[in-house]
Amino acid sequence: MHKKGIVLMNLGSPDSTAVKDVRRYLNEFLMDERVIDIPKLLRFLLVRGIISPFRAPKSAKAYKSIWWEEGSPLIVLTQQLQAALQHAVTAPVTIAMRYGNPHPKKAYDELLAKVPELEEVIVVPLYPHYAMSSYETAVEYAKEIHAQENYAFKLTILPPYYKHESYLDALASSIQPYLNEEYDHILFSYHGVPERHIRKGDTTGCHCLKVDNCCEVDSPAHAQCYRHQCVTTTHLVAGMLGIPKEKYSFSFQSRLGQDEWLKPYTAKRLEEMPKEGIKKLLVACPAFVSDCLETLEEIAEEGKEEFIHAGGESFTMIPCLNVHPKWVEAIVDMVEEAV
Repeated sequence: MHKKGIVLMNLGSPDSTAVKDVRRYLNEFLMDERVIDIPKLLRFLLVRGIISPFRAPKSAKAYKSIWWEEGSPLIVLTQQLQAALQHAVTAPVTIAMRYGNPHPKKAYDELLAKVPELEEVIVVPLYPHYAMSSYETAVEYAKEIHAQENYAFKLTILPPYYKHESYLDALASSIQPYLNEEYDHILFSYHGVPERHIRKGDTTGCHCLKVDNCCEVDSPAHAQCYRHQCVTTTHLVAGMLGIPKEKYSFSFQSRLGQDEWLKPYTAKRLEEMPKEGIKKLLVACPAFVSDCLETLEEIAEEGKEEFIHAGGESFTMIPCLNVHPKWVEAIVDMVEEAV
């Protein structure tokens, strides 16, 4: 690892729970063409004129409900992961966010300050699965800043690791303790994306959402298919944990707008499950490696309320990998493979 550095790249967070900071964050996030993939003028009118003004106050309230004394949970947990990884490797480790702070340029400059003769930076996208609105936009942004600043060091990007043995082992290890309690079902809830994103990312142009059981039928499209990768992670981890097929399922959360998104929807399943006899539920969120608004508020608070209101008896959200020792080991393994 001589003359190398590591950047852990996560999604990002508002600087505070103030409405103005949340609005600024939402504007940057939703104006990303890989998040809302419509013409720029229409996107500007939609985001600045409709979504942000109405969503910012609501989102600010949601952030306040999960904000820690140290700051944003996602930022704090990423910093903790940075510290834990730094204990395990000799190369300097820093963090960057796709939206908000810290900016990738700051991360690159910090590494250069520590290693003036820096030759290579390994970027670790904290997204296990490939999606244009998460992994792809983070990677392309890291590359864009690298090119803009004309840095001399080489940039190496970790590929999606949704089925990497070390990642799966870490995920299974983080879930295992919760299987010791009595439960009826475990739901793997992933962040949702519009179905058009899946079709747009289909490198074959004729497979994703067009072939029966498309996620189970081998295709080159799977290299960039978010749904296939989520399904794969679910089945592999469930198999490692010995969870019977009838006791687990997957769904997709965080839908925005009226377009068709990946199904089944988490919110709908939480309402239906008690009527199906599922009264004691565990929920894991493998698309996120750090707990954030989408896990701490949308699942642990809103999701639990929906499930209990529908007749459920117990609801447990399993924390994300965060700083789990096996997760730190997994990153070390993947970085060593990359170099």
